[in-house]
Amino acid sequence: MILKKYPFEFPAGQHQNCQTLNELTVENLPRDGSLGRRRRYRAGADVWQPDDRQDSIYFLLSGQVAVVLTDMEGREVVLRVIGPGEPFGELCFCGAHKQRESTARATTASEAVEIKLADFMDYLQTSREALAGFMFTFCLRLSDAERRIDVLSHRGAEERLGRLLLHLASTRGERDADASGEVTLPVSHDELAQMAAMSRPHVTLTMGSLRRRGLVRYERGQPLAVNVPALKAHFLGLT
Repeated sequence: MILKKYPFEFPAGQHQNCQTLNELTVENLPRDGSLGRRRRYRAGADVWQPDDRQDSIYFLLSGQVAVVLTDMEGREVVLRVIGPGEPFGELCFCGAHKQRESTARATTASEAVEIKLADFMDYLQTSREALAGFMFTFCLRLSDAERRIDVLSHRGAEERLGRLLLHLASTRGERDADASGEVTLPVSHDELAQMAAMSRPHVTLTMGSLRRRGLVRYERGQPLAVNVPALKAHFLGLT
């Protein structure tokens, strides 16, 4: 069984057992497809809506899904972007009879496995490896949520956006950084605006300022390149 490895990030000599933990992925599911149902979604289609019951967990097989919250004025904030292999909808464990309150939307043509909560709980009791991965994934996402709160607590546009870019680099691509510490992020200005709770024009203006300082690089139609060491030095005072 192939498991997605998570890098060891604790100080030397601390939390040694966490070196052996792995995130829960679709690879933890039975190979014969006996658990759950495959569902396909066109780009822009909703996987769930705010008033749907949270009684299922999903595993993305292909494509990309964004989990968003919408305020009373129709503005959206992206809570999480899901990539292939990753689970989502895990808050069903916090109450199967509650409403989702969020929207999960396929940003590209996508396919996912939907598993009813009761069936998944039965499966976890038969697979210690999947149960450990599930608990570790919950912990990682709690940590991610706390970091997002920290990002949104900063009022200044540059610091909020800079810290968001550092957060995305650490969770999406810092393991693939080149020798200079530069990380490539497949994220658009629209997506950054939704994640940072900023307007699209404000993000574009702020990103232009960061680019002039050499903290980021981007061109139309090309992925965003983030200079992680430079951003850390500028916003966190770290070298």
